[in-house]
Amino acid sequence: MKVKPADRTNSVREYYFSAKLRQIDEMRAAGADIINLGIGSPDQPPSENTVTRLSEEARKPNVHGYPSYNGSPVLRKAFAEWYRKYFNVTLDPASEILPLIGSKEGIMHISMAFVNPDDEVLVPDPGYPTYSSVTGLVGGIVRPYALDEKLGWQPDLAALEKEDLDRVKLMWTNYPNMPTGVKGSPELFSRLVAFALDHNILLVNDNPYSFILNNEYLSLLSVKGAMETALELNSLSKSHNMAGWRIGMVAGNSDFIKTILKVKTNVDSGIFLPMQLAAAEALQNPASWYDTINKTYRSRRESAESIMNLLDCHFNPDQTGLFLWGRVPETRPDAESLVEEILQNAHVFLTPGFIFGSRGERYVRISLCATEERLEEARQRIAKLKL
Repeated sequence: MKVKPADRTNSVREYYFSAKLRQIDEMRAAGADIINLGIGSPDQPPSENTVTRLSEEARKPNVHGYPSYNGSPVLRKAFAEWYRKYFNVTLDPASEILPLIGSKEGIMHISMAFVNPDDEVLVPDPGYPTYSSVTGLVGGIVRPYALDEKLGWQPDLAALEKEDLDRVKLMWTNYPNMPTGVKGSPELFSRLVAFALDHNILLVNDNPYSFILNNEYLSLLSVKGAMETALELNSLSKSHNMAGWRIGMVAGNSDFIKTILKVKTNVDSGIFLPMQLAAAEALQNPASWYDTINKTYRSRRESAESIMNLLDCHFNPDQTGLFLWGRVPETRPDAESLVEEILQNAHVFLTPGFIFGSRGERYVRISLCATEERLEEARQRIAKLKL
């Protein structure tokens, strides 16, 4: 290339799913019927009242200009009421909540707002790959911390305490956890907050999976002391079937929010107002709406478990969230080769755990974002392989 890319691009590579979806598209173009059980993109629609509200608001002539940078007061109030109702957390909608164009955007904004070059960032392994890639893009140093199945996929904070943490600025955590499906607990969150306070670390919990196959809603911000040292990201992508809408939020004390807003106002110009008002409508869905969605996921989960059993994978039946996470048998050299064999010969795509970190190398993940019919067809195809 005549124009040399920025050095920061050397710290990242194309997102795994971006490249894999391109491969799947090429296979489909060649005539293959690929069943994609990899990505967690909800295939059920938002509530009808949400879509109706969007349509009604978008028809108004005066809503198509630039929206407010810090979000509509209506949406901020709706997020605050949602957190009070389900998480028992009281937030000031005017100063402690910032709507985002999806919570993934928030990972970048938070990192840009708080991480200096050469600051260390504690990233879970296994964990969402974007935590590491964004850390690299802003010049931070990724410092993985292990989540081990033997410890219930929770961090060993006692072991971390014995290490030099002077350069650690930020710590990512994610409960209910992706990819493992493990729930958080008040005890875990209390220990994490105490750890962050002791070491002057900004603790961020990424919390988009609370409503999927789970009714024990828990926010990190409910723990004593959390507002002094923590932020929480949330999203309507999974909980309200609105992944393509790109509506999320970050919550925390007003000083943290003001700092993030400095970055955000220089990066985007806000969320289309009708989408914000429709999102506020979605946040008022009754509890029965979540129950209906989860009834479908529960049936799909049974189908996913049958695939795991067929593959002789070990999994925890108490998992929550949009996926099923399982360990491949010791007779297999690794999970990646198994996934590729299934893709090429059965035309079914599962996610290999290595993309979430070194501790995911012997695991596979199955998405519940496919109909029971497609899940059953996937099972039948895999059964014919006689793996």
